[in-house]
Amino acid sequence: MGEGCARSPGIDGVSDLRSIYVLAACLFLVSGVEAQPYPAKPVRLIVPFAAGGSTDLLARTLATRLQEALGQSFIVDNRPGAGSNIGTELAAKAAPDGYTLLMGTNANAVNNSLYTNLRFDFMRDFAPISKVCSFLFILSLHPSVPAHSVAELIDLAKKRPGELTFSSAGVGTGSHLAGELFNIMAGVKLVHVPYKGNAPSVTDLLGGQVSMSFINAIVVLPHLKSGKLRGIAVTSAQRFSAMPELPTIAESGLAGFEAVGWNGLFAPAGTPRDIIQRLNAETVRILKTPEIQEKLVAQGAIVEGTSPEELERFLRVDVERWARTVKASGAKAE
Repeated sequence: MGEGCARSPGIDGVSDLRSIYVLAACLFLVSGVEAQPYPAKPVRLIVPFAAGGSTDLLARTLATRLQEALGQSFIVDNRPGAGSNIGTELAAKAAPDGYTLLMGTNANAVNNSLYTNLRFDFMRDFAPISKVCSFLFILSLHPSVPAHSVAELIDLAKKRPGELTFSSAGVGTGSHLAGELFNIMAGVKLVHVPYKGNAPSVTDLLGGQVSMSFINAIVVLPHLKSGKLRGIAVTSAQRFSAMPELPTIAESGLAGFEAVGWNGLFAPAGTPRDIIQRLNAETVRILKTPEIQEKLVAQGAIVEGTSPEELERFLRVDVERWARTVKASGAKAE
């Protein structure tokens, strides 16, 4: 009996020990993977507009800085179409693990009012990270349009109802809603021509295929300075520091007119809170750096950098505000 007790483990005993060792090794590896700090692989940042537009340029600027700060690639993925709904839906259905983000815009605040068949709910399906910036639009005309002020443009539009056109980055975008608000307040009928982003919208304006556009300052400044387009007013409540000679639309006869766009960083709903907080902290830090501040302000942006809660409160107010404009204008998604 004592001899039996002193006997070394047999084949079955060795197998059991090996199984224990393998299990322990697996648990160690799994716990090691789980302990890896975010991000442990490349992050995709979806831009729901074409490359070259203001949202795309902003996303690439932020992605580069986040990549430097977090040590992983941030890859900008342009998914234009349907007034930003194609890219937004793609992001909404992504895994909520922090590896797919969305550069949202004011289009996301108005699309519930414009579209009746959306397969996502922006307020429900996204977690706010930070508002990145707000930006003004510049009412820019093709040189062939014989108007050099808002008053002259309104007079011309009333004489030629339904003939003058304005391009936008897509249905529901800030450039679209600014035009609809102008129609309502000026009592005119400028015809909306939507595109899949600011870049193609500006291309056709430069070519004279459309009469005018309410364009993000980031995109249009070079064309205004070169004389290829004529800027007559800005949509913000205050004048634009980079072109102080341009009056606001409000001071040009449409008192109370204000239409500004915005960009914000979002993740799919359900993304872990610690990931949201880390992305928020890095985004806000980046936006406070003098280099980024100077670059964005020169392009007509108002640099923000907010908490997730502040962005959520802002979004709720913006959704309600633009819903009223959409209803009053009778605008529908094409």
